[in-house]
Amino acid sequence: MRQAKDAVLRGLLWASALVSIGVLLLIVGFIFYKGIGYISFDFIFGDYSPTGGGGILPMIVTTIYTIIISLVIATPLGILAAVYLQEYAKQGRLVNIIRFATESLTGIPSIIYGLFGAVFFVATLKLGMSILAASLTLTIIVLPVIIRTTEEALKTVPQSYREGSLALGTTKLQTLYKVILPSAMPGILSGIILSIGRIVGESAAIFLTAGTVAAMPDSIFSSARTLTVHSYLVTQESGDIGLAAAVGIVLIVLIFFINMTATFISKKLNKADF
Repeated sequence: MRQAKDAVLRGLLWASALVSIGVLLLIVGFIFYKGIGYISFDFIFGDYSPTGGGGILPMIVTTIYTIIISLVIATPLGILAAVYLQEYAKQGRLVNIIRFATESLTGIPSIIYGLFGAVFFVATLKLGMSILAASLTLTIIVLPVIIRTTEEALKTVPQSYREGSLALGTTKLQTLYKVILPSAMPGILSGIILSIGRIVGESAAIFLTAGTVAAMPDSIFSSARTLTVHSYLVTQESGDIGLAAAVGIVLIVLIFFINMTATFISKKLNKADF
């Protein structure tokens, strides 16, 4: 009876995995089928023209700007917050409330964050429709993800690592940055990778804070559009799903490249002698 239950459970797990992979391949295959014909050197590296189509280089640059600025702000804040909650804060009702609030923030629709960013960063702080305003809004969106994944990564570090380090005479701070954080780094990087995917995939929040200017940004205070916003607007303006699919291909390749780079850095950090 137990073997039959194990076989059924194993079959369900395999079926779920195959369905998930199948749906993913179907979506990616459809995007490549519709958009591969639009991919060219001029499409990727050319400037956009509303009348003659053109390339998406300004949108690629804007997307990279938002990723870098958002992560530069959110990563240290998220890691430090997680370290405090896990390693320093006294576990109790207050910490549990903070964790619950953090988890609740991940479920808020991005349009709400966009409205907040438009009111606070764009209007109140007078940053205007800009890459900086969008990046600050995205920072708030990804901060809960980084905090929770970093906390979970810190929990996976065996307590014996901490006890052994402290027994050798090191301080708690030295144990933190020489033992605990290096051991948790793969999990922390996984959270950063998830955050990159969230940043790249956002459109509503960016639409309300960065604007829709399809030109090469002069600075982080310039109004611009990212690849996801461009994909939406191109489809709305021309009705050509192929152009949107071509932008999707560029997004897939960009995310793949970033993920591979993060994985490479993670492996190097694991081999490094901290």
